[in-house]
Amino acid sequence: MAAPRKESSPPATPRAGRLGERALYEQVAEQLRARILAHTLAPGSWIDEQALCAEYGISRTPLREALKVLASEGLVTMKLRRGAYVTEVSERDLAEVFHLLALLESDAARVAAQKATAEEMAELLALHDELENALDDRARFFAANERFHMRLLEIADNRWRIQMVADLRKVMKLNRAQSLLKQGRLEASLREHRQIMAALKARNAERVQALMQHHLEAGREAAALA
Repeated sequence: MAAPRKESSPPATPRAGRLGERALYEQVAEQLRARILAHTLAPGSWIDEQALCAEYGISRTPLREALKVLASEGLVTMKLRRGAYVTEVSERDLAEVFHLLALLESDAARVAAQKATAEEMAELLALHDELENALDDRARFFAANERFHMRLLEIADNRWRIQMVADLRKVMKLNRAQSLLKQGRLEASLREHRQIMAALKARNAERVQALMQHHLEAGREAAALA
């Protein structure tokens, strides 16, 4: 007697929600964001869409979608019938950005002082040590400073605040390179960080909140346009 035929298994159903690679416009936005923050595309400069399409080998559609993303982040300004420009920050823009950063980040520092675990406090100390060792290297100092501030926000653990601060810091970076170049600002920023770190280690929530607010207000004064 012939053996009973085995039924073939049904084809595997693709798992719902799986997506392919990131959308092209997101990749383009990432490339342009990096160029804007590095000032390769300078504040106030016109964005030549035709040249960028040729450079990236893409059509206008993903480029324009990427520009919409950057406009939502405040890095690009769309002007009617004139195209897209890298945002040029005014003195008022900087004052408003730093004001909000001072409020949001000082409150995050207060929360972090209260709830950070021993491991998280050790992470902050390691990031602070990076700042101490980067005083003679502006690019390293910027990077370590950014990591310190964002880690504090992560420890405070409010995702809405993290998103708001991340967007505000992108706008701030349009002028950041000039602000910390002002005579003595790097050294002053490091002294302020030492005080913040000491207050964090002491779990002094009120003091660290006040120190972080002062730190960002001092940054605003240094970043003010002439």
